[in-house]
Amino acid sequence: MAKGHSRSAITGRYISRAAAARHPRTSVTESGSNRNSGTHHRSAITGHYISGAAAARHPNTSVTEKA
Repeated sequence: MAKGHSRSAITGRYISRAAAARHPRTSVTESGSNRNSGTHHRSAITGHYISGAAAARHPNTSVTEKA
């Protein structure tokens, strides 16, 4: 697993690495700091950035990152 902090896509709370390993489709591991401005949405399943509309359609598998 990658270094960094793991976050649940469902609750938005930080979780342990073991919990992230048990639930890979609903957790995101963050690496580094968020130095961008604005709000970004990311899929917990693919790790790719997605649109706000896609994040609204899939709230349990997307993470909203605010700078």
